Amino acid sequence: MLNYENKNFLSLNELKETVPTIFTKTGSPEVTSKYSHIPTDKVISDMELLGWKVVDAKQVNSRSKNSGYQKHLVVFRNNDVVIEGKDNDVVYPQILMTNSHDGKSCFSFQAGLFRMICENGLVISTKQFEKFRIRHMGYDFETLQGVIKNVISNLDLTVESMNKMKQVQLSEEQTLDFAKKLLETRVGGSNNTFDEQAINQVLETQRSQDSGNGLWEVFNRVQENIVEGNFKYMTRNGKRRYARPIKNFRQDMKVNADMYETALTYVA
Repeated sequence: MLNYENKNFLSLNELKETVPTIFTKTGSPEVTSKYSHIPTDKVISDMELLGWKVVDAKQVNSRSKNSGYQKHLVVFRNNDVVIEGKDNDVVYPQILMTNSHDGKSCFSFQAGLFRMICENGLVISTKQFEKFRIRHMGYDFETLQGVIKNVISNLDLTVESMNKMKQVQLSEEQTLDFAKKLLETRVGGSNNTFDEQAINQVLETQRSQDSGNGLWEVFNRVQENIVEGNFKYMTRNGKRRYARPIKNFRQDMKVNADMYETALTYVA
């Protein structure tokens, strides 16, 4: 799971220790002549000028010749941009940026939410909200400004979708159906399956603010339990095993976005 617990912003020196790929100065030897290298650390510095600072970063583990060029994630937050809900339910919009230096992906920016009450990060569905990209064909500060302006405009839609979710109450039948669909985003498509016990496990409440059958509350407790692995699944051999917490940031982002998109289908 992404480490959103660190409320302090990360410095470039700290990032050098944990995500050295950010500081790679050239593209992979395999890139074409059309490829224009965009240093991630340069974009981070430019993001700070726009008021967005780093709170977390990850890189894909690699032991191959691609090491140093692999895909990486940087999470930005602006503490002046905050949503204050009832019962001290404070949410910070975030910007998630991914990049690689191997020519296989461009700079990508999308919206996210950080819920302070449970120190839980959500990735907003890219099907509902546009993902913005900068191709490795050249870069300047004005281009970044335009991209971030578009992402911020999407944050308004993100807040709107969250508020709509808070207005929806689920019946007991809908709650069970919703939990089942969210479990399928994690377990579906594999040789594993889940049963009624797993559904009840992901519906367990970790804190009083997430109790009840409101869509927002149910979504947050199920999302947290699924990402943290707080449920048992059935293997194809019929053995029951505890799920592991999601640690790979690409899986974390995909599962989170799929769950958020599923939640939005319950909004009238």
